[in-house]
Amino acid sequence: MTRITTPFGFSTTADEVARGIDLSGRRAIITGATSGIGIETARTLAATGAQVTLAVRNTAAGEATAADITATTGNKDIHVTRLDVADRASADAFVQAWDGPLHLLVNNAGIMATPELERTPEGWEMQFATNHLGHFALATGLHDALAADGDARIVAVSSSGHLISPVVFDDINFHYRPYDPLLAYGQSKTATVLFAVEATRRWAADGITANALMPGAIATNLQRHTGGLRTPPERRKTPQQGAATSVLLATSPQLEGIGGRYFEDCNEAVPVTDGNGWAGGVATYALDTANAERLWEESLRLLS
Repeated sequence: MTRITTPFGFSTTADEVARGIDLSGRRAIITGATSGIGIETARTLAATGAQVTLAVRNTAAGEATAADITATTGNKDIHVTRLDVADRASADAFVQAWDGPLHLLVNNAGIMATPELERTPEGWEMQFATNHLGHFALATGLHDALAADGDARIVAVSSSGHLISPVVFDDINFHYRPYDPLLAYGQSKTATVLFAVEATRRWAADGITANALMPGAIATNLQRHTGGLRTPPERRKTPQQGAATSVLLATSPQLEGIGGRYFEDCNEAVPVTDGNGWAGGVATYALDTANAERLWEESLRLLS
């Protein structure tokens, strides 16, 4: 399997990635689109002519974001719909309300390193529920819409934090092991990559591919529980740079029919096995097909 490389890199912006791309007639959903890279991903996709739905918890903030995107891009086909990915009922309602085909699903919403163990009413650990299970429910619920035109992509925003922990199948929800905020975060972001691997295996025949990515270190609300961004200044990105890899996976002709992979800095990452913390690359356990299938089946069980 040939590793995907592009002319883009660390400093590339989302707008640069999308230059010359025309997505007129295409429909996109972006979760968590009222802050950080979510806004810039939505803005850039809107600038290509796509119809964009901002799937957000705070619809007032969503309407303000939509107005700003329209003002800066001229695209008036921007919609706001309420979605809390950690709330099963909210995800179900969103799916039931969606009508027609869907071409791009950007699973962007996320939380990081919640300091105390929080659970959903179902008993799911909150980071796993938000970063993986809610998006899993959304994607599976929207499968038919994604399959309708036979050419759809799912973009799953992961993190180099996945290198901290595999999915611990024997105790995903920290019922027996001590809760650790970063272990929980790492596990949830590994799950994000595994979802892309298995979604592509199961759905490629339906014209649906999924890829995961590390956006980079961007100072956003995501770090509110970690005391702020600790990455050296020279390794930090602006939100426009942080959105670049998401936009690449959503729009690049080079990714046509390609799925089940993990990207960083607009290029496919190198697999690593040495547990090198946050240093980059993709853990082999996050690409493992047996792990991916097991997680899919466990996710279906949890949501049943």
